[in-house]
Amino acid sequence: MVTLSTNNTFVKIDKGELVGYEVNGHQFIHQKGSPGWGSVDTEMFPIIGPVNEANFRVKTPKGEAIQDQHGLLRQMEYDLEQQTATSAVFAKQYQSGTEVSNSKFPEKSTEAVLSWPYDFRFEKSFLLTDEGLEIHFKISGEQGMPFMLGYHPAFKLHSESPVIIAKDKEISLEAVLAVGNRALPVEDCSSITLKDEKQITIETEGFGNFMCWTEVRNMVCIEPISFYPYAVDQTELHQGFQKLDDTAEFKVVLKPKA
Repeated sequence: MVTLSTNNTFVKIDKGELVGYEVNGHQFIHQKGSPGWGSVDTEMFPIIGPVNEANFRVKTPKGEAIQDQHGLLRQMEYDLEQQTATSAVFAKQYQSGTEVSNSKFPEKSTEAVLSWPYDFRFEKSFLLTDEGLEIHFKISGEQGMPFMLGYHPAFKLHSESPVIIAKDKEISLEAVLAVGNRALPVEDCSSITLKDEKQITIETEGFGNFMCWTEVRNMVCIEPISFYPYAVDQTELHQGFQKLDDTAEFKVVLKPKA
């Protein structure tokens, strides 16, 4: 477990997963073991969304790749590369064609292993400042590699009627619950505020969109995404790819209100 701290703020990171963000005694992050989701945060890469209706295949310029929901990156483990009192850097390295075990098999998937026809390195770094928690993502790999990126954090809810503010519009928890598994899209948006017992703003660079998901009232996932996957049929998911130009960098800042 990696712990970062400054003043009255504490961050806990377990093998690259943000499992705690406590500010002045208030926990903003969903806790493992609580109803709703068995994880706390994860990355969606190199695809976002389900592919079960596409036989777990995604089209790429190098042919079809075997993927499962939200890609294969989440099935790999991070290595801790650097750590200070207020920062930590984690990375995953992938070699083209390497088979990665699929934890969804056999209960939720027909595919025992996943693979991707490109080399890449994926870096996730945390920086705790007086203003908030910065989470940086850096992707490097083969020139022209197709990819999508989504960040999937879950926030703990403390009140009965939390509200999400996006582009000056209010989104109720009921509205997110009503959409179900598809997740509620918030497109062309780089900043969302969650108003609960305490308030936190999620600011982003590079993603361009969000989607919101939950099936319970004690947590909500507010997810920066480069592409909303339900905008197309699963067989056409490749339409949401962007192409890697040497490196790509993305940023998420969690800003609690004092």
